[in-house]
Order: sequence, then C-alpha cells, then structure tokens
Amino acid sequence: MKKLKFLILPFIIFVVLRILFVTGFWQNIEHKAKDKFFLLRGTREISGDIVIVEIGDDTFNTLNVRWPFPREYHARLIENLEKAGVKQIIFDIEFTEKTNPTSDELLARTAGKYKNIILAGKLIKTIYNYSIREQFLSPIKLITQKGVQWGTVNISADGDGFVRRYELFQKRGKQIKLSIGVLSLANCYKLLNFEEEVKNYPGLFKIGGNYIPKVTSKSSLINYCGPSRTFSTYDYADVIDDSTFTTSFEKELETELNQYYDLAENFKDKIVLIGLTSVEFHDTHHTPFFTEDKQLMAGVEIHANFIEMALQKDYLTEFSFVKYLIFFFLVSFILFFIYSNVKPSLSIFLNVFLIIGYLIFSYYLFTSKSLLISPLEIPTLIIVVYVVGLVFQYIKTVQERKFIKQAFGHYIAPELVNELIKDPKKLEYGGVQKELTVLFSDIVSFTPYTESHSPKETVDILREYLTEMVEIVTRNKGTLDKFVGDEIIAIFGAPVDLEDHAFWACKAALEMRERLNELHEKWKAEKRDPFEMGIGINSGLLTVGNLGSEQIFDYTAIGDNMNAGARVEALTRNYKTKNNIIISESTYQLVKDSIISNFIDETKVKGKSISIKIYELLGIKKEI
Repeated sequence: MKKLKFLILPFIIFVVLRILFVTGFWQNIEHKAKDKFFLLRGTREISGDIVIVEIGDDTFNTLNVRWPFPREYHARLIENLEKAGVKQIIFDIEFTEKTNPTSDELLARTAGKYKNIILAGKLIKTIYNYSIREQFLSPIKLITQKGVQWGTVNISADGDGFVRRYELFQKRGKQIKLSIGVLSLANCYKLLNFEEEVKNYPGLFKIGGNYIPKVTSKSSLINYCGPSRTFSTYDYADVIDDSTFTTSFEKELETELNQYYDLAENFKDKIVLIGLTSVEFHDTHHTPFFTEDKQLMAGVEIHANFIEMALQKDYLTEFSFVKYLIFFFLVSFILFFIYSNVKPSLSIFLNVFLIIGYLIFSYYLFTSKSLLISPLEIPTLIIVVYVVGLVFQYIKTVQERKFIKQAFGHYIAPELVNELIKDPKKLEYGGVQKELTVLFSDIVSFTPYTESHSPKETVDILREYLTEMVEIVTRNKGTLDKFVGDEIIAIFGAPVDLEDHAFWACKAALEMRERLNELHEKWKAEKRDPFEMGIGINSGLLTVGNLGSEQIFDYTAIGDNMNAGARVEALTRNYKTKNNIIISESTYQLVKDSIISNFIDETKVKGKSISIKIYELLGIKKEI
C-alpha cells in the first residue's frame, strides 16, 4: 500500500492539473506569461522588405476628406507605387460596396493593369433563426472581373482579446479562400498552380517549398517582430501627393510639396501594405507587446508581421504535445518521490532552483529555437507536488509518531520515546549490529510456586512484580525486549544510543533487587509467599531491529551475546551471591570503575567452548 501511494497520488495530481490547464481561466494566464517572452526579447531585426502605407489621423488632416476616400485616390496610389518599382501592393482595405461608377471603374481598370495587386475580402458570419450563415464578402464584381487577386483579412483573437494567431485561409463548405498574407507569399514564390503548390495538411500548411506550422486547423502562431510601428510606415497622403495632385494642406499653404518624389526610392522592390491605423475604424488589436507600451496594433501590421515571419521562415512552433505530456507525467512522479523523502528545508531550495532553471530553459527555447513551451505548467506542478509532499510527509510523520508511541510507550522511558519520535531512522528495519547490554531476570523455582498457589494468586503477584520491575527498567533507560513467562528480558543502548549502557543495566539490576526486598516485606505483611529472582547481565555485539516475518515483527535483539546473557542469569542458581546478580567479564570491563563487585569464578557456560569470568554485582560506587 505504501508503494501504491507513490503511484496513485502523483497520478491524481497529474489528472487534476491537466484538467485545470485546459480551462479558459488558465489559458488566459498562460497567454500572459508567454507574452512576457516577447517583451523580454524585444524588437527583432527585420529584413526591410516590407513597408506600410497607413491611413491615419494625419492622413485625414492632410486630405481633409471623409472616409471612404474616393476610389480614384486608391488608383492614384497604385500608379505612384508601381512607378516607384514596388514588388507587391496589398490592400487591407475592403472594396466590397459600389460607390461612384466612374471611381469604381478607374480603380478596377488600374488594379487590373498589374499582376502584383492583392485586394481584401473576408468571411462573414450572421446568425439567422438560431443558425449561423456564412458568406464570402469579396471586392465588387467590377474589380474581380479584371482578374485582380483578393484574399481574406479575418483576424481572430484569443479568449483574452489578444491576437496571437494568423488565419491562413477561410473555409465555407468546400470553398477555401487564402488570406492576403498567404497570397503575398504565393506571389513571392511565383506560384502558378495553386491546387498543386498550396496544400493544407493536418499540422502544416504548404506554400510552394515553405511549410507553415499550424496551431489550429487554419491558423499559425505569429512570431511578432516587435510592437506597433516596427515596420517602416509612410502616410497615405504623402504617397498620392504627386505633381498632379494638390492636397488640402497644400492649398492652405498655397504651395506644392510633392512628397511622392521624396519617398519613391523607399518603395523600390518592397512589399507594400496599405491599411487603416486610426482607432476609430476598429481595426486595431491587442498584441503581446500591448502590456508594455499600451499601443494597439493595426490589422495591416499584423499581416505584415506574418509575411515577414513567413519570408524569413522564422516560425513560432509549439513544443510537441505528446512529448510534453510524457515529460509532465514523469516529472509528476519524480518530484513526488523526492518531495516525499527530502526535508522541507532542502526542498525549498530545490523548488527555487527548478523553477528558475525551467523558466530560463523555456525562454531559451523561445529566443534561440522559436519553440514555445508552457512557462507556467511545470512551475505550478513543482509547487503543487511540493505542497502535497509536505502534507504527505506530515501524515507520514504523524503515523510514525503514533507507531513509535504505540510500539515503545510500554517498553522504554518516555524521554527515549521522544528521542525516537525526533529521529525515527533509529528504528532500522531488518536490524543493525550494535554493542548493547542485555539484562535477564528470572524468578527462581517459579514452577513449584505456581503449583502450590491458585491461578488468581499467581497472576496477581506476578502482575505486581512485573509492573514494578519493568518500571525500574524503563526508568533506567532500558528497553523491554519481551516477557518469557516470568522472565524479563531487557536491552540497554537500543533503539536509542546509550553511551553507558552497561552502567545503566547494572543500576537497574540493583534497583530491581532493592525493590524486590521491599516487596518481600509487603507480601509477608499481606501473608503472601514471596519468591526470589536471579539477574544476569552481559554486554557485546548484538543484531537489533524490527525482526520477524512480513506479517508479524517485533523490535528485539538476537545473537550469541544474547544467549550468553541468558546463560549468565542461569549461573545465579549455582553460585551464592549477596544480591543474586551476576555480570559477565565483558560487562565488568565496561563498568569496573563505576561499580562495586567481586570476582566469582572463571567458568564455562552452555554453548561456549571457552571459559568466561563472572562477577557478583554488589553496588554502585558512592562518588558515581
């Protein structure tokens, strides 16, 4: 079950977070974090092949004409740009409604003269009787009959209103219309057969030899070059102001400025996009740079950013979702395992290191590889797993404390229990070798005693005797190993290290003897028959720990020195001593400066091939 926790809990964390990460709330937070990458990177170097002719506030002030402008203005713009030697002219202005027939005819005739003109249309959606109707809104028939190319200018925003994607085409039924940006690329590549050279694949959009990665079924991420007005921008009025045109501003000054001749050299071999930049026309949008400069970006600049990105083939792609999901899944398990076992004080530093390292890594992928990976999901995972790990460790600690109190509360002194709670690792599963002292205490001739007394008398006096003896053992920092019938087995020096374990065992033995003498007086007064006990003490290396089977285990000690302790206690039947306490040579060497003792004999004990020296324990030296 413990191992299953390391599988189930990380899996639950993984599932819960993945559900959170697909919500609109989280997506908006993620978008804002990714926008910060653009701000940190700043404006990139651009090719200079794309320029913008804007119709802005200055344009209206100069021309002093209401929108829409007379279409002969646009025809003049085309002629002037063509004379300047432009590569392409792309209008982000819709000519979808008829105006003055003469003006319409002039624009259609002028646009039809050149093969590098791209006009704008769009896919519009209307709700009618609870159903959505779609239709393409194209330039007027007079223009399309001249064979002028047109593309869509639809711009879509994310849930937070920011534009981060470029729509490559619009689809109505089986009919597909390419965007003005894609048409611009097709013209740059001089594509003649669109059906063969423009392909729409599930994850890619092919234009000639250029493969554009898609983020949705019809859009690509925009790798913005910079904030608004990154591209060279010229005023519409300045471009149409040639020697044959007099603006309202020139009329006021009563002079001809002829700005066209000053700007002509700036348009040669350029892709020129014409669009509205005034906020009043509602074709300005929020982009990642808005949070810094608070400047909306005109739709025409968004088209320019896409064309620049596509010509440079510097696409912004998302990290493989499948690979990322596998990575996220593995990190969930690894982090949970670490945070469930590492101290919280250390894991805090690990948290900071991992989060900062990941953010640097994700920013590196963005700037160096144009690869976009979620900047917040992994840091969120790190924090969540850290918190769950803390809770897990707390529960584990509480369980350990409860286990230790239950397991050792009756066997060792309370202060030793507290030490174990502070450092549960002292309870080594499977056992460790330590130098310990063992104390064996056994009632002399207890079997005859039980035969001559009733079971109730025997149980009552045994309970009183054992209670008193165990209390003395625990008070002297000993650990009750077990009861074997009327025999008490105690160890000193485990599970908590005890420097003078032999001394404390001897002290406990003398107090047990003294307390038994007091019990003798009490029992005689109660007209109960007393009994004697023998105590044997031995020191040496023992294997101590939680030993037993997987189903049932016990904290105990085993080893040759354990058996020797039992044999020393048995010698109390053979040698008459003052306190009926015998200690082995190994114990004597550890406490000889602290105790009063007499050498008894050098004898062999059962199971030993060599003789050992034994001593009777008389007391503790007064100065100790």
